[in-house]
Amino acid sequence: MCNRYAPPRPQDIAQRWAPRQAVVRFPAGPVFPRAPGPFVRVRRSRDDNGTGPVEAPGVEVVVGQWGLVPWFAKSARLPYSTNNARFEELAAKASYRQPWARGQRCIIPAVWFDEPCWETGRNVWWRFRRADGQAWALAGLWNTWVDPGTGEVVESYTMLTLNADAHPLMNRMHKPDPSLPPDRQDKRSVVVLRAQDEAAWLHGSPAEAAAVVGLAPVEVFDAAPVEPTGGTPDLLGP
Repeated sequence: MCNRYAPPRPQDIAQRWAPRQAVVRFPAGPVFPRAPGPFVRVRRSRDDNGTGPVEAPGVEVVVGQWGLVPWFAKSARLPYSTNNARFEELAAKASYRQPWARGQRCIIPAVWFDEPCWETGRNVWWRFRRADGQAWALAGLWNTWVDPGTGEVVESYTMLTLNADAHPLMNRMHKPDPSLPPDRQDKRSVVVLRAQDEAAWLHGSPAEAAAVVGLAPVEVFDAAPVEPTGGTPDLLGP
């Protein structure tokens, strides 16, 4: 599971994904669960009757809470974690079933993300960048929730993960469960989208979107332990 990542600069996201949209600002530095971060989705507009949002041509950059707020939530501050969602459970999990069925898929831009490695017997943070120096396009789901008491509109998103027990790099991350065999640990990896698959992820049917989900090859990653500074990982961002 990923609990820390850094988005590109606002202008870099706009240039890469939504060149016709004004630059959307968000807080600098890494993003943590329940903090605001940017994501890219199909552009929304009002329908002809002005009664609700509908899809419009192109995409837009939105800033929302990292931690999807489902329709049934009583508050945007959930007592459980929704910043990561298992891809294999999207169609069945109550929190994600509706966004998945409705095609509310998004791209989460990231310069790097961190994962814990326990091979030494203690937590050593590793940082993952792209070997080609480009930004990651990570798969996610989004939702729009309206506070029933105040009417406040809250945009939110979750980052998808996939079983990585067979991946030679990502299966080294996270604390192992000694009660399970090595090939059934359910180690997780973020879902990396290839540039040529982004359109299918955003605009395709659920079946077309599912077809582009897979584990990224090892050569895509530039990964190494984070050098500690005064005992604290470097969290200054890109």
